[in-house]
Amino acid sequence: MEYVNLGRTGVKVSRISLGCMSYGTPPPGPRRPGSNDWSLSEQESAPFFRQALDLGINLFDTANVYANGESERVVGRWLKTNARREDIVLATKVNGVMREGPNGGGLSRKEILFELDESLRRLETDFVDLYWIHRWDKATPIEETLEALNDAVRAGKVRYIGASSMWAWQLSKALYTSDRRGWARFIAMQPHYNLLYREEEREMLPLCMDQDVAVTPWSPLARGRLARPVDAEQTKRSETDQLGKGLYFKVAEADRAIVDRVQKVAADRGVPMAQVSLAWMLSKAAITSPIIGATKPNHLKDAVAAVSLKLTQDEIKSLEEPYLPHPVTPPLAV
Repeated sequence: MEYVNLGRTGVKVSRISLGCMSYGTPPPGPRRPGSNDWSLSEQESAPFFRQALDLGINLFDTANVYANGESERVVGRWLKTNARREDIVLATKVNGVMREGPNGGGLSRKEILFELDESLRRLETDFVDLYWIHRWDKATPIEETLEALNDAVRAGKVRYIGASSMWAWQLSKALYTSDRRGWARFIAMQPHYNLLYREEEREMLPLCMDQDVAVTPWSPLARGRLARPVDAEQTKRSETDQLGKGLYFKVAEADRAIVDRVQKVAADRGVPMAQVSLAWMLSKAAITSPIIGATKPNHLKDAVAAVSLKLTQDEIKSLEEPYLPHPVTPPLAV
């Protein structure tokens, strides 16, 4: 495993992160965004946490909405028993709807400080290393959000703060506001980025490089589309993943050529397609640590192996060549 600084901070993170959306069984009742039918039980999740640590992964990324809090509970219980807290870079998120009522979600001061304490309780820890805002909240002034986050940092409950899937102008405004007020600033961005969706290369990634903001993309394998041939048998997740269908269905035919190129490079190299797709991403200077969701033992092995797989410039050109401009994915609901 290789380790790099998390943006302009001194903390070191693994080049591959473990995404924990798939861990923890959602409670009964209607599914809120962040709860999924393919999630693993606590017993089924435990081997992936052990595998991640054994492979050198130290950044564990979850969110309060994942399985309506169950992901945090499962992750927190396992880490408390099986890992040294000081060795783990633990991240969670706030914004999504967690309960009924007008203040059941969002990025108000009231909600941030309440949900942070709830997350800490579920995670069984006194602090989180990285606290993300889970998208932008149009209903709350960014000044209110940033001041609340700054207070959480000063109180010792949060080490660093990050942002996810927003327009570049919004991140720029947030960074400017923090700098002007002397508040903690976002040190990491979690955007939607992969070989099938590269629109973030236009503004967001250059901004992050200019401001030394770490980039930890979500869906680096395009919900599995970059890890298997186009005509491969569908998984339970691909059949039920409504968000994934919404992200990619409009450009499915255009993306086929890219997936075929990944398949060819993988065959020539004698490695799984996932390794090639992630090796391409890790070749980009802006990228710090792609977030990998794992539900099968080979998922993390392939991801970590990609750290050592160095593609040639010709291979990179071949993978990128078929790309056509895509409809811009707006900042999505959590």
